[in-house]
Amino acid sequence: MSDAQSPNLPSTPESGATNTPATAEVVSGARIIAVTSGKGGVGKTFVSANLAAALTRRGQRVLVLDADLGLANLDVVLNLHPKVTLHDVFTGKATVEEAIVRAPGGFSVLLAGSGMVEYSRLTPEVRNQFLSVIQSLAPQYDVVLLDTGAGISDVVLFSVSLASEVLLVATPEPTSLTDAYAAIKVLAMQQKRQHVRLVINQAARPGDGRAITGQLQQVLDRFVSAQAGRPLRLIHMGDIPADPYVREAVMRRQLLLLQTPGCPAALAMAQLAGKIESTLLSPAA
Repeated sequence: MSDAQSPNLPSTPESGATNTPATAEVVSGARIIAVTSGKGGVGKTFVSANLAAALTRRGQRVLVLDADLGLANLDVVLNLHPKVTLHDVFTGKATVEEAIVRAPGGFSVLLAGSGMVEYSRLTPEVRNQFLSVIQSLAPQYDVVLLDTGAGISDVVLFSVSLASEVLLVATPEPTSLTDAYAAIKVLAMQQKRQHVRLVINQAARPGDGRAITGQLQQVLDRFVSAQAGRPLRLIHMGDIPADPYVREAVMRRQLLLLQTPGCPAALAMAQLAGKIESTLLSPAA
């Protein structure tokens, strides 16, 4: 975040009207949320998996789709060894239903194969196949979480364009915030997003995430909103505190919410699920 910083933090809205890019309008059914990040290694897939478990506990029908088509790792986080992946669906070797597996935590997952170089570029064929999969699955669930790749590649941006909401994961490190700013700018300019929801992972102190959101908001107001000709608002959804139990769960390939549900990070994930349910999944949302 190289443009400007200020200690005077503007308030950020708790919720906002859904800003839906054109692509998302062709998908009906579940609320589709893209979980993305500007930088890799910030815990995006960890958030996707544990958020899915927390939403499932609240009675939601949840599907997590591994949308990182080139460098998929959701299977590693969940310690799953699928015989059928999204690659098999795309090549006609299996149906979508055959590729869906039940994850620890009770939610459904559709996994992509790692190292799929042919899917690292957004060709018309990949676009159509991916859209067809989403369209067929969305009516069967309350929530579809798209665990996208990091950054602003064509594949990532297309995955995000299928979602009505964007949940961007960042950490307090300057490199993560710089890349988060870049990703938000692209979403505002290319997809005409009017708001992006922000989760700060590995927060050192309570309140860090809200302060970071305010600082990013000031930079966006100055440089992005003016350029786009419309306001862009960050919505602070919560902080996941730095917690040694997170690393332990990741190393064991277990969901934090199942292994140590009472630890600070797990409680924060449960709070995030509650906030998403109340702001995005309630009948009035």
